[in-house]
Amino acid sequence: MIDILLVEDHEVVRIGLRTVLSQNPQFNIVGEVGTCEDAKKEAIRLQPTVVLMDLRLPDGSGIDACSAILEQCPKIRILFLTSYRDEDSMLAAVLAGASGYLLKEVSPDRLTQAVEMVSEGHSILDQEVIQKVKAWVQRKTQPSSPAKKWDLSPQQFRVLEQVAEGKTNKEIAKVLGLSDKTVRNYLATIFEKLRITRRSQAAAMFIRQHMKDAALQSTKV
Repeated sequence: MIDILLVEDHEVVRIGLRTVLSQNPQFNIVGEVGTCEDAKKEAIRLQPTVVLMDLRLPDGSGIDACSAILEQCPKIRILFLTSYRDEDSMLAAVLAGASGYLLKEVSPDRLTQAVEMVSEGHSILDQEVIQKVKAWVQRKTQPSSPAKKWDLSPQQFRVLEQVAEGKTNKEIAKVLGLSDKTVRNYLATIFEKLRITRRSQAAAMFIRQHMKDAALQSTKV
């Protein structure tokens, strides 16, 4: 059996997902929640095979929940099912350790197949997601040096690095020995300097620069 935890704040959508997935005799819906906090608690308690996760939830980002769950239970497979098509969210989800990212327009058959494949250890990306990721891979090789324009202090850069690893403010504070308020202040400054508004954008910018630096380094070896 493939145990599934549904994380979706809209009840009508949850009912639809339950109806579709319950038609597969291999699937066992072990729980349904609608917040990040409940997702973390129930995933740890129930130890499902797959968590089918929405990206935006009332109390935070599913990406943060993904990171927290995998930190405690690395064997759980997390599959995002969302209506958000932006590239930053897709990259942040992959960076957080998600096994897949599907758009909600996906057909019932494709969703069922994706859950099965993720449970077997495969990674799943929607065709539109694949095209966006390919476009990003092409852009990452273009000559540019955005890091020079970031003007971040060493501590601000360390905070950004922790954000890119999917850590919450509380986790960042613990790792760097800071208060939650100090972390919030650092993030406000970082967001202002980078001209962004979301954590997923910060994570995407960091990983882009990391990949560019790695590519440049490889050409020197």
